[in-house]
Amino acid sequence: MLAIEDRGEVTVLRIEHGRVGALDVELLEALTEAVTASDRALVVTGSGSSFSAGVDLRRILDGGRPYTEQLLAALSRTFRAVFDHPRPTVAAVNGHAIAGGCVLALACDLRLLSGGRVGLTELVVGVPFPTPALEIVRHALGPRAGQVLLGARTVDGERALSLGLVDELTAPDELLPRAVAVATELAARSPEAYRLAKTALHRPADAAIEAAGDDAAVTAGWTSDDTRLRIEAALAALARR
Repeated sequence: MLAIEDRGEVTVLRIEHGRVGALDVELLEALTEAVTASDRALVVTGSGSSFSAGVDLRRILDGGRPYTEQLLAALSRTFRAVFDHPRPTVAAVNGHAIAGGCVLALACDLRLLSGGRVGLTELVVGVPFPTPALEIVRHALGPRAGQVLLGARTVDGERALSLGLVDELTAPDELLPRAVAVATELAARSPEAYRLAKTALHRPADAAIEAAGDDAAVTAGWTSDDTRLRIEAALAALARR
């Protein structure tokens, strides 16, 4: 589910969960535990052709509202754990990073991409953004956040770079070594100075997340009949490909 490997001063967290690294409660809990337990620089990456293709939509349909509530809480915990990790975090995006998978990458300090499509497609299936995800997107993309979020499209590497979704394009065989090298360079800086700078930079996003409180409207949107129909249609379209 989640492979953990130390490389020098850096810990690599590799998502190995099904064909596309779909985010479910179990994987999210494993990610949160690994991030919060670490006092090291982190590289987050995936396996195969995907970094993470987003949440497991089938589990949402099968689990109904109780599972969806668990999932939303787990998503927010993971995104915030990565976003506010005091040490450097680098996403080594090895393939498709879609919807929640894209947010996970955006929660990292820097993002390197070697291939695949990247984008925030939540609105295609009718699910609203939980406040932590939205504020992380706003922090990472700045003025481009609305264009990317409301457009709900995936883009290739060059377009992802121009939109700020990623910071660097890298050849597949160089991706992980390059990500580890970047994280190692960042980790060599004063840990306390890095933490303080990161905390200050994240303060507006964290304050907005805290002020939002309970996302009751978001939960209602994720569990509505309309959303269920849209998810079913999206899964049917995938099955026909």
